[in-house]
Amino acid sequence: MFFDNKNSTPQDSFKSQNSQRPSRFFAAVFALAFSAAISSVLAQPAVWPSKPVTLVVGTPAGGAIDAYARTLGDQLARHTGGTFLVENRAGAGGNLSAEHVLKSPADGHTIWVTTHAMYTINPSAYQALRWKQSDFKPIAKGVESPLLLVVHPSVPARTLPELASWLLANPAKAAYASFSPGTPSHFLGFQLNERLKLNMIHIPYKGSAPQLNDLMGGQVLLGFTQIQGAMQQVQAGKLHAIAITSAERSRHLPQVPTLAELGYRDLSLNVWFGLAAPAATPAAVIDAVTAAVMKAQTETEFRTKLQAQGFDVPRESGAAFEATIASDTARWARVVQATGFKAND
Repeated sequence: MFFDNKNSTPQDSFKSQNSQRPSRFFAAVFALAFSAAISSVLAQPAVWPSKPVTLVVGTPAGGAIDAYARTLGDQLARHTGGTFLVENRAGAGGNLSAEHVLKSPADGHTIWVTTHAMYTINPSAYQALRWKQSDFKPIAKGVESPLLLVVHPSVPARTLPELASWLLANPAKAAYASFSPGTPSHFLGFQLNERLKLNMIHIPYKGSAPQLNDLMGGQVLLGFTQIQGAMQQVQAGKLHAIAITSAERSRHLPQVPTLAELGYRDLSLNVWFGLAAPAATPAAVIDAVTAAVMKAQTETEFRTKLQAQGFDVPRESGAAFEATIASDTARWARVVQATGFKAND
């Protein structure tokens, strides 16, 4: 046996080798810990957005929700430096858009631009819904606004009592348009029909743009429509506004009385558009999207642009938005049950 030090003994060699074992052990532990830390970092979601973001809209292009989504996409692109695209997937009352988002990766790059009706009415109205509220994580309420009850200028009525009298005298013309079945536009017409003891026929459309076109064209003579499209037409005299659903008169159309003023306070409402992502989206990504949206909603230029379109821009996200959704869902569940409405798939 050979020893480097002629004074060393086999026992000294054993002690030397044994003394190295703790250092080797700690080195191995450190290596494992370092590897785990690197893996954890790599597993964290990338900074959002890390690729183009698609805002999925469940209505045709040209309507109020489409206009909001495009305005929001432009603002978020300026804030984040990312690319934001709007994809219209109309059909089945917005359910096709919800299903599409759920089939996409839950990484914050496919976001549902949902609505009051899609998110809070569809779960009660559709018997075989292929998604549920818990499949999504609400992000923020983007905008809200009232609906307008409007009539074509050929209708010789400028007040609600006058309209009721005219409809009773002209039953063949007693029909109202909604921008989609199973929406507040539909149910408010149904409830007003009952209150005024009328027998109006419901004529549903597939979006606010086609509804508004036919209202202006006189194919259907009245209906609850979104203020964003109707406001300019009312100001131009192409439609007449009978009432508005907000709790107070609109700054855009201060001459138009509220339904509450006219004795129908329980029909007051503001519809809203909001954002939701698949529930499996990482919390860090949800937080990043929420922060970007809320920042956009505090900026004067963005708010002014949307307010000019007739929207109000709330600052509501997280738990507050979830509470609004719960309240609205309960309200419309009662209405759906009372009307017996069942939507088609």
